Amino acid sequence: MTDTFDIVVIGGGPGGYNAAIRAGQLGLKSACIDKRGLFGGTCLNVGCIPSKALLHTSHLYEEALTHLPKLGIKTQVELDLAAMMAHKTKVVGELTKGVEFLLKKNKAEAIVGAGRIAAPGKVVVTRDDGTTRTLQTKHIVIATGSEVAPLPGVSIDEERIVSSTGALSLKTVPKRLVVVGGGYIGLELGSVWRRLGADVTVVEFLDRITPGLDGETGKQFQRILSRQGMKFQLSTKVVGVEKTGEGLRATLEPAAGGTQSTLDCDVMLVSIGRRPFTAGLGLEDAGVKLDAKGRIATDAHFKTNVEGIWAIGDVREGAMLAHKAEDEAVACIELIAGKAGHVNYDAIPAVVYTAPEVAAVGKTEEELKAAGVAYKIGKFPFTANARAKTIAATDGFAKVIADAKTDRVLGVHILGAEAGNLIQEAALAIEFGAASEDIARTSHAHPTLTEAVRQAAMGVEGWTMQM
Repeated sequence: MTDTFDIVVIGGGPGGYNAAIRAGQLGLKSACIDKRGLFGGTCLNVGCIPSKALLHTSHLYEEALTHLPKLGIKTQVELDLAAMMAHKTKVVGELTKGVEFLLKKNKAEAIVGAGRIAAPGKVVVTRDDGTTRTLQTKHIVIATGSEVAPLPGVSIDEERIVSSTGALSLKTVPKRLVVVGGGYIGLELGSVWRRLGADVTVVEFLDRITPGLDGETGKQFQRILSRQGMKFQLSTKVVGVEKTGEGLRATLEPAAGGTQSTLDCDVMLVSIGRRPFTAGLGLEDAGVKLDAKGRIATDAHFKTNVEGIWAIGDVREGAMLAHKAEDEAVACIELIAGKAGHVNYDAIPAVVYTAPEVAAVGKTEEELKAAGVAYKIGKFPFTANARAKTIAATDGFAKVIADAKTDRVLGVHILGAEAGNLIQEAALAIEFGAASEDIARTSHAHPTLTEAVRQAAMGVEGWTMQM
């Protein structure tokens, strides 16, 4: 039996389900294929959503344990890890059902199975029981996302040597946790288990954490995490690990080579990045080209080299972010429908959901220097923000970077409480081509954390007013 669709989307994550939903909204007959059977992809099932649930609850635990007594609130605190995990599971379950509802509401068919491109315009879905279903379509959108990048010499068992997936479901708090990789995911999950009592050491190959983040922000971020108790071994690589009874012994080596050392732990989290998931999609048979990094090669409008086959999200170039995939999904479907779909990549924010949070949008100083762009900077510390003082969250600062000639906002970097929410006005400013003066002259409610962003914008021209 062959079914006919206008658009078939392979992958049910944020990119995939949003593509199928947008197609339905535009009157196109669409299907969304997901082999997991729980729509929402890595982000919803084993990624950003469950991790944020644990980040929130572990933050509340640490607040009650150490911070509330300083504010005059006496507490007696006990950790119930099973209940914390149950909350995480409940959130994931509710949101997964929500995605299925949205697909149905917008008349996008949800199909469970592994999708493979048999030919341009033809997708074969293989179910768990081995049966198949053939879909004929005008357009195929590949939205299969990414998978954990492996670490040579280290075999993940999701019990003691875990990926981010296993780190979300540990049954007990490890006494010693080694996080391999100082990126967003590793630092977030390391923060969860540190708050719950683990001794956490981050081993990073580069000489800094959060590569790609504004350099000044990254340095201050590491200082804050160090004060919280997280340890760092930078310019260091893990070359092997052995199981020693109930524990692990990692073999470390300087990134540039040299004398090896060992580091004992109970659990190791391998978090060195992610790679595009392209296995089993039939790309080679269909003639779809990959780039040098193993990503599906597309033009600026998400088209592959094969007519009628498109790619969005982690599987193509760009930041591996759920909201980037969502934006590309909408733009891609609108282009297919003959509309003017577009994504402004300079206006896509990135957030590290630690405490304090780190958020960024636009260019870093390092990128602007490399491009030879003249710029001006305004900064404002949260120690001088009234709202930050009242809630005892004064770590960090807001930083606005503007073009030296036009004053157009080029980048904004925030380290501090609620940074993930505060960054949104900066993203909007960049999207609309605003100047730093536009932010500076826009009234912000007092007292709020948002005033720090305004004061940083005022600082670009040197007229910061608050202390």
